[in-house]
Amino acid sequence: MTSQAIEGACAFAWRNYLLLHSGISENDNRRSALHRYVTHLRGTGEDSFDLLQIAAVAYLKKLDELHDERCARIAADQVLAECLASRKSQQTPGPDAKSKERTTW
Repeated sequence: MTSQAIEGACAFAWRNYLLLHSGISENDNRRSALHRYVTHLRGTGEDSFDLLQIAAVAYLKKLDELHDERCARIAADQVLAECLASRKSQQTPGPDAKSKERTTW
């Protein structure tokens, strides 16, 4: 799934980017920068397709805002970290979740 996740996330982000920026060429340098970024994320162990999509879209947005690949990577990484933290907090029950379960029985 790794290359499929990378290609899919890049394709999703790039298609949406082109919808918003009609004057951009299909072979713009931002597309290869996007692919490098998402490939780098996969190299760090992130392989969740939906998170790769979020990171890819955030990267292109930040690249437009900041006009610098390095800064865009850092900003997109922060967005991804916030998504991961939000997911973990939603999945992990609070410390008194078990006691609430017991009282409801």
